[in-house]
Amino acid sequence: MDAIDVKILELLQQDAGLQMNEIAASVGLSPTPCWRRVQRLRESGVIRGNVMLLDRERVNVGVTVFVTVRTSTHTQEWFDRFKATVESISEVVEFYRMSGDVDYLLRVVVPDIAAYDRVYKRLTSGTLLADVSSSFAMEELKYTTALPLSYVI
Repeated sequence: MDAIDVKILELLQQDAGLQMNEIAASVGLSPTPCWRRVQRLRESGVIRGNVMLLDRERVNVGVTVFVTVRTSTHTQEWFDRFKATVESISEVVEFYRMSGDVDYLLRVVVPDIAAYDRVYKRLTSGTLLADVSSSFAMEELKYTTALPLSYVI
């Protein structure tokens, strides 16, 4: 990757709906070479897909809950079952295996506490968990899907 590729990625992270000639003009290329670069970035897996970002409030999932999970069971069978449970809950939008005192961290979006309670019950039913702790975000201070690209070149 070079500086032009990085600039293309910066533009696409801000607005994946940009027209190729807009991107090309911004990076100082004609549309065809710019299109080839974007295709190469897709084929190499740097660009994984295009999505539209929705306003959580307008789609009625404005409450963000961070859920930490600890378990005393670490078998593959247990993990496969837990992972399948988490993946079946659409309100879980991020899911991480952690180091330290917490085994797993989930980010959940819901309209209200009652909806989270239903998620909690689905999460805990059928899977042995040692501890589940939920923290409700009071205010979103920074949110971005854009990755820092200063480490690329």
